[in-house]
Amino acid sequence: MATDTLKSKNAGAGGVSGLRRLLLDNGALTALIVLVIAMAALSGDFLTTDNLLNVGVQAAVTAILAFGATFVIVAAGIDLSVGSVAALSATMLAWSATSHGVPVFLAVLLAVATGIAAGLVNGFLIAYGKLPPFIATLAMLSVARGLSLVISDGSPIAFPDSVSHLGDTLGGWLPVPVLVMVLMGLIAAFVLGRTYIGRSMYAIGGNEEAARLSGLRVNKQKLAIYALSGLFAAVAGIVLASRLSSAQPQAANGYELDAIAAVVIGGASLAGGTGKASGTLIGALILAVLRNGLNLLNVSAFWQQVVIGVVIALAVLLDTVRRKAGATPVAAGTGGNKGKQAGTYALAAVVTVGLVAATSLLHTGSSSTNPKMGLSLSTLNNPFFVQIRSGAQAEAKKLGVDLTVTDAQNDASQQANQLQNFTSSGLGAIIVNPVDSDAASNSVKAADKAGIPVIAVDRGVNNAKTDALVASDNVAGGELAAKTIGDKLGGHGKIVILQGQAGTSAARERAQGFANGLKAYPGIQVVAQQPADFDRTKGLDVMSNLLQAHPDVQGVIAANDEMALGAIKALGSKAGTSVSVVGFDGTPDGLTAVKNGTLYASVAQQPSQLGKIAVDNALKAVQDKKVESTIKVPVKVVTKENVAGFTG
Repeated sequence: MATDTLKSKNAGAGGVSGLRRLLLDNGALTALIVLVIAMAALSGDFLTTDNLLNVGVQAAVTAILAFGATFVIVAAGIDLSVGSVAALSATMLAWSATSHGVPVFLAVLLAVATGIAAGLVNGFLIAYGKLPPFIATLAMLSVARGLSLVISDGSPIAFPDSVSHLGDTLGGWLPVPVLVMVLMGLIAAFVLGRTYIGRSMYAIGGNEEAARLSGLRVNKQKLAIYALSGLFAAVAGIVLASRLSSAQPQAANGYELDAIAAVVIGGASLAGGTGKASGTLIGALILAVLRNGLNLLNVSAFWQQVVIGVVIALAVLLDTVRRKAGATPVAAGTGGNKGKQAGTYALAAVVTVGLVAATSLLHTGSSSTNPKMGLSLSTLNNPFFVQIRSGAQAEAKKLGVDLTVTDAQNDASQQANQLQNFTSSGLGAIIVNPVDSDAASNSVKAADKAGIPVIAVDRGVNNAKTDALVASDNVAGGELAAKTIGDKLGGHGKIVILQGQAGTSAARERAQGFANGLKAYPGIQVVAQQPADFDRTKGLDVMSNLLQAHPDVQGVIAANDEMALGAIKALGSKAGTSVSVVGFDGTPDGLTAVKNGTLYASVAQQPSQLGKIAVDNALKAVQDKKVESTIKVPVKVVTKENVAGFTG
């Protein structure tokens, strides 16, 4: 039977040192040690107690998801649905407890049952429906995410206070998510190493047909394996929502890939038959150390993705080299390896501590005199936020400020991690453009507790104190967009509305503004409203579909210029002639379309000014100067008549 335990062919040779065994037989652990030493050498902020605890917190959700994925991968399966199941489970908890008065204990059980049910459906489709695991779990990924959006109506739901404590700390310093991660890791290790179903996983992954012929009820075991994966996904979703104090319908988007990467980095094979909980934990820690360290080193958000991909490949390559160098599987139940493994980990700890202590001397007395600030943007995959970054960076250079910019990629959890990294680094000030106004509150509270001024830009932070909000009014901008299209059509006509990404505050506020503004035009008929996720390609696709049902549409309001430009592409020659399109943001491409006449107008927010003013006020806060609590940057409707004089 294939197992997760590996033993070097040369283990008995007296000339093989403990350090060589560490490097040869523990590829993932070696990679983690090298990363820790490198980050300690490159950043003086990495080894602080607060930052190391941050790494643990940031690894927690990925690790819990990955423990569940370990069961599936050991059995030669795959589960692409864990991120969506995590979001659905958390949404069910918040929806039942907050919106429908279900007792919190029962709501937690309902959330866990939701995860298990999703796993059972996956298992049934795979075991009895004979669907490939990739297809079955890909379908569940879409179904679970869709149900999460339906239940929440696309908006975050406040999490019960009694459950939100899972995102807090014990004794003011020990993070509860880390304790939950350790507990779930111990459970995963016990299931894999000490139970009948754990042995079944290795048997199925090693040779499913042989396992069936030996009398193992493979189909029933697969049901249990995928149910366990769903259970761990539910726990991860609850922990994630607790950190954010709200259930986000778009939470954990793409986390299934991180979970699979952590399992594979930890030494498991996608072919099945090998894998262990400790290796998975190391894999999750590698990903967390990478992201944390790259933030601290101010590596470009775009390059971070490249670096993480390369390191994942190198970690797996190291493990492959280790296997070819002489590692062979050992039969299940071998007892002598546990003591050797413990000794190896102890040796690893000693080596790491020694080298880290030596590298820490590199940072003695090496500190910059320039004020240091961090800017966390909700995304850099949108020209509007790229312009905010450009304005902030130009002003920071002018004022002699060291500015670190991060990209949250529209992930509230990733942004929480980035803000925690900024806080533990002891920056002079933090500027945040929240992915979600509710989800950012806990991280902003932590910065405030540490005495670090926080400036919110473009979107405010709910339930937390910020020193200033630099923003345009999204609702007022939406009302302007509605007035612009209403006036253009003379108060009568059919229009469609392209909404932003469900669950984001900007999408909600602009949609509210559209609705408010259109009340003044009863002759305007909204024939369709569909989300296109602030994305140009999706704007093209959604508008193309809507034109099939509504070919006589006369106007389009889009919640940003990117979607408006996609709609223009779908409209073709109709854009700017028989159909008027109004966008939002005033991006360079949007303004070019206004000049060309294909985009009738854009509600411009002057994003460069937002970034510039945010840095100015952050520096004032660092210098203990008076800062206005709200600084409004006026929005402006830009049309072909005034676009030439608009600078952004």
